Amino acid sequence: MYRIVILGASYGSLLGTKLLMAGHDVTLVCRQATADLINAEGTDVRIKLRDEAEHRAFRSNDLPGTLNALVPEDVNPEDYDLVALAMSEPQYCADNIVDLLGRIAAAGTPCLSIMNMPPLPYLRRVEGLDTSRLKAAYTCPKAWAGFKPGTVTLCSPDPQAYRVPEDGANTLHVGLPTNFKAAPFEDEAHNRILRDLESGIDAVTVDGKDVPVKLRVFDSIFVPFAKWSMLLTGNYRCVLADGARPIKEAVHGDPALSKRIYSTVDEVVRRLGADAADAVPFEKYAKAADGLLKPSSAARAIESGADRIERVDMLVKLIAEQQGVETAEFAGIVDTVNARLDANRRSAA
Repeated sequence: MYRIVILGASYGSLLGTKLLMAGHDVTLVCRQATADLINAEGTDVRIKLRDEAEHRAFRSNDLPGTLNALVPEDVNPEDYDLVALAMSEPQYCADNIVDLLGRIAAAGTPCLSIMNMPPLPYLRRVEGLDTSRLKAAYTCPKAWAGFKPGTVTLCSPDPQAYRVPEDGANTLHVGLPTNFKAAPFEDEAHNRILRDLESGIDAVTVDGKDVPVKLRVFDSIFVPFAKWSMLLTGNYRCVLADGARPIKEAVHGDPALSKRIYSTVDEVVRRLGADAADAVPFEKYAKAADGLLKPSSAARAIESGADRIERVDMLVKLIAEQQGVETAEFAGIVDTVNARLDANRRSAA
């Protein structure tokens, strides 16, 4: 049994529920009101099992592991075997989160990031990449200054889930129950934790049925980067100069352009060191996009007035420029997102 602390109680409750089902103890880090709700009522994560028409509700109070919730100030990193980072990158700029990250780094507790945006210390593990030239893509690069690169790894947040507002901040609905794909740590003792979590989650069944959303651990540090092609081809292209569009429309509105963007980003990832076998074929992604009928979370956030979002689009462009890869196919995406965020900042001011 491991003790795991997860920063972020929304998307983090999905990983938390899978860990609770495997018998591990989980602490969710969140705001006081959400912590009070979770400590009083637990969490409710809804997942559809294979061949079942309706989602099942997995309530933390009914699971083998123990769940609690804390505010950042009350977390002692030395009490835990693993930290999971499950908030969006701009959220790590809050003073109490920056303080907590500093204490996590000082404790040396291994960190599994399930952000789309890889933490800067993780990118420092990529040989030949100048991370000092990537800071412009981050809202708060100083937050990551204390970490040793080997203690941070990345897990692709491929499962899609969303809160159900009318059901409370402790409820999460899983729309696409795919797997978390984790890269390894540098320390084999830390990798042993990941492997144990992987096997424990894999063994869980309900009424004799497998439960979707697994943790898959890979040997390559580049596997989570496979999602970058999907993000730039679909998610960020949902952001329009005057609104937003569904992911399906972004991908299939101009399939030839989508394929070029996808291939260009794949090339960036391969130049970092990824094996072509780690990539998801464009055709497979395009087929999945047929069912993505809403704008991406990034586009919805901008439509709601957000002036800061995760900038994987800008990160990929900065990396491509280091490599000498032509960015014309997706430079316009970055420009559009920049313009929309700037407009939201002006409106807020």
